[in-house]
Amino acid sequence: MSTTEDERDNVGEDRIGLSTAMRYAADQLAELLRCEPGSVSVVKATDDGWSAEVEIVELERVPDPMSVLASYRVALDPQGRMLAYERVRRYANGRIDRR
Repeated sequence: MSTTEDERDNVGEDRIGLSTAMRYAADQLAELLRCEPGSVSVVKATDDGWSAEVEIVELERVPDPMSVLASYRVALDPQGRMLAYERVRRYANGRIDRR
């Protein structure tokens, strides 16, 4: 996973940029879980690198609203290597949070 100066988005010499962190979080989690990422709903810089929440379709069903999705929190180091992940929520497709 090499990065160019453009991908670093001026956030530090050894730190990847926001868009690269988003892509790395989704790609590495999908590879680990052997599934396609749905979307990345949160990405933020931390003191230790990056934190992201990635939505994954865990159980695909027909009709689509019966599919089960999960939200995973992914921790990346400043260069974009995955350090940890955890499932933080599981929900039916089409369900809206009431926060």
